[in-house]
Amino acid sequence: MDIATALALARAFLHQKGIDAAPLEAEVLLAHVTGTDRVGLYRDANRPLTVEEEGKFQELLQRRAAGEPVAYLTGCREFMGLSFRVTRDVLIPRPETELLVEVALELLTGGAVPDEERLLLADVGTGSGAIAVSLAHYLGKGTIYATDISPAALAVAAENARRHRVAGRIIFLAGDLLSPLQKVLPPGSLSLVAANLPYIPSDEIKKLMPDVARHEPHLALDGGRDGLELYRRLVPQARELLAPGGYLLMEIDPSQAPLMSRLLPEGAWRYRVRRDLAGRERLVVAQKKAAGPMERPSTR
Repeated sequence: MDIATALALARAFLHQKGIDAAPLEAEVLLAHVTGTDRVGLYRDANRPLTVEEEGKFQELLQRRAAGEPVAYLTGCREFMGLSFRVTRDVLIPRPETELLVEVALELLTGGAVPDEERLLLADVGTGSGAIAVSLAHYLGKGTIYATDISPAALAVAAENARRHRVAGRIIFLAGDLLSPLQKVLPPGSLSLVAANLPYIPSDEIKKLMPDVARHEPHLALDGGRDGLELYRRLVPQARELLAPGGYLLMEIDPSQAPLMSRLLPEGAWRYRVRRDLAGRERLVVAQKKAAGPMERPSTR
């Protein structure tokens, strides 16, 4: 069977199995099997598949039809224009999380953060390392501390740092939230803390799409009773380690935006919530207030 025929049959098969993005996913899987890109599939549409390629493609199609995410089947996912290795030990990077990186870059390159020559950043719960590696890649300066409670996740993140040649500017530490940094950094050291922590309420995990609930690590999804348990513990840690005027960025579920005033008391923080491309409140941008007289609210 040639590539064009294999693609046509795969699209029909995945569509029949209820896969919404059947044409795209068929292309991604076949490109992975043949070692080309999606453009190459059409350039070489008449090339016959080898027996090994055809067998591997059929195996991946069956696994996808059973609900296994494409990113785990191919072992990679694009984020911020970079290719990241992913395994079942890490959450698959989402497009909406790119907002966190984009806002961080705005703050770090637009003069909002002081002492930019001595930038020290933290990525809490780094997972695949998508946030830390993207920041290191696009900033080209500073040092990033990336923490995760999962050693297996840290191994994946370290591999991605090496892949994109930023391993020398990311320090990976195993541990809970910012506690590893409290042991190595004095208070007030960090310019920015980025956090895409588990924020799904425990009772909602079973209601997620089957692809997510059955295959992605619950450790990276479960945020406790209301989804904010980890953020409640993170905020005081970040307050201690951030310099005055430093930023804490937290990805949340839109339903949690009204609860942020309880986590970020007015006397200690000023914050706003940024919307993602779908218009949903997705990213909390909190700035640490300096001790002493209250500063004027930021207009940024």
